[in-house]
Amino acid sequence: MKIAIIGYGKMGKTIEHLALTKGHEVVTKIDFNDELTATLLKKADVAIEFTQPESAVANLLKCFDAGVPVVCGTTGWLKEFDGVVTKCLEHNAAFFYASNYSLGVNIFFEINKRLAAIMNNYAQYDVRMTETHHTQKLDAPSGTAITLANDILKNMERKNRWVGSETGSAKDLFIESKRIDPAPGTHVVDYISDVDTIEISHTAHSRIGFASGALMAAEWIVGKKGMFNMNDLLGF
Repeated sequence: MKIAIIGYGKMGKTIEHLALTKGHEVVTKIDFNDELTATLLKKADVAIEFTQPESAVANLLKCFDAGVPVVCGTTGWLKEFDGVVTKCLEHNAAFFYASNYSLGVNIFFEINKRLAAIMNNYAQYDVRMTETHHTQKLDAPSGTAITLANDILKNMERKNRWVGSETGSAKDLFIESKRIDPAPGTHVVDYISDVDTIEISHTAHSRIGFASGALMAAEWIVGKKGMFNMNDLLGF
Protein backbone atom coordinates (compact mmCIF):
# COMPACT_ATOMS: atom_id res chain seq x y z
CA MET A 1 0.00 0.00 0.00
CA LYS A 2 1.27 3.47 -0.93
CA ILE A 3 0.69 6.09 1.76
CA ALA A 4 0.72 9.89 1.84
CA ILE A 5 1.45 11.22 5.32
CA ILE A 6 0.03 14.71 5.81
CA GLY A 7 1.61 16.12 8.94
CA TYR A 8 5.14 14.88 9.54
CA GLY A 9 5.39 15.57 13.24
CA LYS A 10 5.83 13.03 16.02
CA MET A 11 2.67 11.14 15.07
CA GLY A 12 3.47 11.21 11.36
CA LYS A 13 6.94 9.84 11.99
CA THR A 14 5.53 7.06 14.22
CA ILE A 15 3.02 6.12 11.50
CA GLU A 16 5.81 6.07 8.91
CA HIS A 17 7.91 3.73 11.06
CA LEU A 18 5.02 1.31 11.58
CA ALA A 19 4.02 1.45 7.92
CA LEU A 20 7.52 0.59 6.74
CA THR A 21 7.81 -2.32 9.19
CA LYS A 22 4.56 -3.71 7.73
CA GLY A 23 5.88 -3.50 4.17
CA HIS A 24 3.97 -0.41 3.07
CA GLU A 25 5.53 2.43 1.08
CA VAL A 26 5.40 6.09 2.14
CA VAL A 27 5.34 7.99 -1.17
CA THR A 28 4.50 11.48 0.11
CA LYS A 29 5.40 13.27 3.34
CA ILE A 30 3.93 16.74 3.89
CA ASP A 31 5.51 18.78 6.66
CA PHE A 32 4.35 22.14 8.04
CA ASN A 33 5.91 24.27 5.28
CA ASP A 34 5.24 21.89 2.37
CA GLU A 35 2.48 22.43 -0.18
CA LEU A 36 -0.07 19.63 -0.52
CA THR A 37 -0.91 19.16 -4.21
CA ALA A 38 -3.09 16.78 -6.20
CA THR A 39 0.03 15.49 -7.98
CA LEU A 40 1.58 14.42 -4.69
CA LEU A 41 -1.65 12.92 -3.40
CA LYS A 42 -2.33 10.87 -6.51
CA LYS A 43 0.90 8.94 -5.96
CA ALA A 44 -0.78 7.31 -2.94
CA ASP A 45 -3.47 4.70 -2.36
CA VAL A 46 -4.48 6.42 0.89
CA ALA A 47 -3.63 9.54 2.91
CA ILE A 48 -3.24 9.80 6.69
CA GLU A 49 -3.78 13.32 8.07
CA PHE A 50 -2.51 14.45 11.48
CA THR A 51 -1.93 18.21 11.37
CA GLN A 52 -3.46 21.25 13.10
CA PRO A 53 -7.12 22.37 13.36
CA GLU A 54 -6.56 25.37 11.08
CA SER A 55 -5.24 23.26 8.20
CA ALA A 56 -7.22 20.01 8.51
CA VAL A 57 -10.32 20.96 6.51
CA ALA A 58 -8.36 22.24 3.51
CA ASN A 59 -6.22 19.08 3.54
CA LEU A 60 -9.30 16.84 3.61
CA LEU A 61 -10.96 18.69 0.73
CA LYS A 62 -7.78 18.32 -1.35
CA CYS A 63 -7.87 14.56 -0.73
CA PHE A 64 -11.53 14.40 -1.84
CA ASP A 65 -10.71 16.39 -4.99
CA ALA A 66 -7.79 14.06 -5.77
CA GLY A 67 -9.93 10.94 -5.24
CA VAL A 68 -7.64 9.64 -2.49
CA PRO A 69 -9.17 8.00 0.62
CA VAL A 70 -8.16 9.88 3.75
CA VAL A 71 -7.84 8.91 7.40
CA CYS A 72 -7.92 11.94 9.70
CA GLY A 73 -6.88 12.16 13.35
CA THR A 74 -6.68 15.94 13.73
CA THR A 75 -8.96 17.32 16.44
CA GLY A 76 -10.23 20.80 17.22
CA TRP A 77 -12.00 21.51 13.88
CA LEU A 78 -15.29 19.65 14.36
CA LYS A 79 -17.53 22.71 14.03
CA GLU A 80 -16.94 22.18 10.30
CA PHE A 81 -17.41 18.40 10.43
CA ASP A 82 -20.90 18.23 8.86
CA GLY A 83 -19.79 20.35 5.93
CA VAL A 84 -16.75 18.14 5.34
CA VAL A 85 -18.91 15.00 5.38
CA THR A 86 -21.24 16.63 2.84
CA LYS A 87 -18.27 17.39 0.57
CA CYS A 88 -17.04 13.81 0.96
CA LEU A 89 -20.38 12.40 -0.18
CA GLU A 90 -20.67 14.91 -3.04
CA HIS A 91 -17.27 13.78 -4.33
CA ASN A 92 -18.07 10.08 -3.79
CA ALA A 93 -14.90 10.04 -1.71
CA ALA A 94 -13.75 8.00 1.29
CA PHE A 95 -13.23 9.65 4.68
CA PHE A 96 -12.36 7.98 8.00
CA TYR A 97 -12.43 10.10 11.13
CA ALA A 98 -11.78 9.29 14.78
CA SER A 99 -10.94 11.51 17.72
CA ASN A 100 -8.70 8.67 18.89
CA TYR A 101 -7.41 5.64 16.96
CA SER A 102 -6.24 3.59 19.93
CA LEU A 103 -7.95 0.20 20.26
CA GLY A 104 -7.89 0.60 24.04
CA VAL A 105 -9.50 4.04 23.90
CA ASN A 106 -12.28 2.79 21.65
CA ILE A 107 -13.00 -0.05 24.07
CA PHE A 108 -12.98 2.64 26.78
CA PHE A 109 -15.56 4.61 24.77
CA GLU A 110 -17.91 1.62 24.85
CA ILE A 111 -17.42 1.12 28.61
CA ASN A 112 -18.09 4.84 29.15
CA LYS A 113 -21.40 4.67 27.25
CA ARG A 114 -22.56 1.65 29.22
CA LEU A 115 -21.59 3.13 32.59
CA ALA A 116 -23.33 6.43 31.79
CA ALA A 117 -26.53 4.57 30.91
CA ILE A 118 -26.39 2.71 34.23
CA MET A 119 -25.61 5.85 36.25
CA ASN A 120 -28.51 7.71 34.64
CA ASN A 121 -30.70 5.94 37.22
CA TYR A 122 -28.63 7.02 40.24
CA ALA A 123 -28.96 10.77 40.71
CA GLN A 124 -26.90 10.75 43.93
CA TYR A 125 -23.78 10.48 41.73
CA ASP A 126 -22.34 13.53 39.99
CA VAL A 127 -19.96 13.02 37.06
CA ARG A 128 -16.85 14.94 36.05
CA MET A 129 -13.89 14.31 33.77
CA THR A 130 -10.16 15.01 33.70
CA GLU A 131 -7.87 14.79 30.68
CA THR A 132 -4.09 15.17 30.74
CA HIS A 133 -1.81 15.63 27.72
CA HIS A 134 1.63 16.99 26.82
CA THR A 135 2.09 20.75 26.55
CA GLN A 136 2.35 20.68 22.74
CA LYS A 137 -1.29 19.65 22.44
CA LEU A 138 -3.06 22.88 21.55
CA ASP A 139 -6.76 22.01 21.77
CA ALA A 140 -8.45 21.65 25.14
CA PRO A 141 -10.45 19.68 26.03
CA SER A 142 -9.01 16.95 23.84
CA GLY A 143 -11.07 15.43 21.05
CA THR A 144 -11.12 12.17 23.01
CA ALA A 145 -12.49 13.96 26.08
CA ILE A 146 -15.20 15.60 23.98
CA THR A 147 -16.19 12.21 22.53
CA LEU A 148 -16.42 10.76 26.05
CA ALA A 149 -18.44 13.77 27.24
CA ASN A 150 -20.87 13.66 24.32
CA ASP A 151 -21.49 9.97 24.93
CA ILE A 152 -22.24 10.71 28.59
CA LEU A 153 -24.65 13.48 27.58
CA LYS A 154 -26.50 11.10 25.24
CA ASN A 155 -26.99 8.59 28.04
CA MET A 156 -27.49 10.81 31.11
CA GLU A 157 -30.62 12.93 31.28
CA ARG A 158 -29.46 15.19 34.14
CA LYS A 159 -26.54 16.64 32.19
CA ASN A 160 -27.19 19.17 29.43
CA ARG A 161 -23.75 20.19 28.15
CA TRP A 162 -20.03 19.84 28.78
CA VAL A 163 -17.98 22.82 29.95
CA GLY A 164 -14.26 23.52 30.17
CA SER A 165 -14.49 25.48 33.42
CA GLU A 166 -16.56 24.93 36.53
CA THR A 167 -19.90 26.78 36.50
CA GLY A 168 -21.50 25.44 39.67
CA SER A 169 -24.48 24.15 37.70
CA ALA A 170 -25.49 20.54 38.36
CA LYS A 171 -26.59 20.27 34.74
CA ASP A 172 -23.06 20.92 33.40
CA LEU A 173 -20.45 18.21 32.85
CA PHE A 174 -17.07 19.69 33.78
CA ILE A 175 -13.96 18.59 31.85
CA GLU A 176 -10.71 19.60 33.54
CA SER A 177 -7.80 19.86 31.08
CA LYS A 178 -4.19 19.56 32.23
CA ARG A 179 -1.08 20.05 30.08
CA ILE A 180 2.00 18.38 31.60
CA ASP A 181 5.17 16.96 30.01
CA PRO A 182 5.65 14.13 29.28
CA ALA A 183 2.09 12.84 28.96
CA PRO A 184 0.88 10.96 25.85
CA GLY A 185 -2.70 11.05 27.18
CA THR A 186 -4.83 10.13 30.19
CA HIS A 187 -8.62 10.36 30.43
CA VAL A 188 -10.55 9.86 33.67
CA VAL A 189 -14.31 9.77 34.28
CA ASP A 190 -15.40 10.01 37.92
CA TYR A 191 -18.86 9.37 39.36
CA ILE A 192 -18.87 10.91 42.83
CA SER A 193 -21.40 10.54 45.64
CA ASP A 194 -21.28 11.34 49.35
CA VAL A 195 -20.26 7.77 50.15
CA ASP A 196 -18.01 6.64 47.30
CA THR A 197 -16.46 7.28 43.89
CA ILE A 198 -16.61 5.12 40.79
CA GLU A 199 -13.73 5.83 38.41
CA ILE A 200 -12.84 4.58 34.94
CA SER A 201 -9.66 5.69 33.21
CA HIS A 202 -7.45 5.12 30.20
CA THR A 203 -3.74 5.96 30.12
CA ALA A 204 -1.65 5.81 26.96
CA HIS A 205 1.97 4.73 27.39
CA SER A 206 3.14 5.90 23.95
CA ARG A 207 1.93 7.10 20.56
CA ILE A 208 2.24 3.63 19.07
CA GLY A 209 -1.32 2.63 19.97
CA PHE A 210 -2.73 5.69 18.17
CA ALA A 211 -0.48 5.25 15.13
CA SER A 212 -1.26 1.54 14.87
CA GLY A 213 -5.00 2.21 14.82
CA ALA A 214 -4.64 4.93 12.18
CA LEU A 215 -2.61 2.57 9.99
CA MET A 216 -5.22 -0.15 10.48
CA ALA A 217 -7.92 2.31 9.37
CA ALA A 218 -5.86 3.24 6.29
CA GLU A 219 -5.51 -0.43 5.31
CA TRP A 220 -9.25 -0.93 5.81
CA ILE A 221 -10.59 2.09 3.90
CA VAL A 222 -8.81 1.49 0.58
CA GLY A 223 -11.41 0.60 -2.05
CA LYS A 224 -14.35 1.95 -0.02
CA LYS A 225 -16.54 5.03 -0.49
CA GLY A 226 -18.31 7.03 2.19
CA MET A 227 -17.87 8.24 5.75
CA PHE A 228 -16.47 5.84 8.35
CA ASN A 229 -15.31 5.71 11.98
CA MET A 230 -13.82 3.27 14.47
CA ASN A 231 -17.17 1.60 15.12
CA ASP A 232 -17.18 0.53 11.45
CA LEU A 233 -13.63 -0.76 11.66
CA LEU A 234 -13.98 -2.58 14.99
CA GLY A 235 -17.57 -3.77 14.61
CA PHE A 236 -18.87 -2.12 17.79
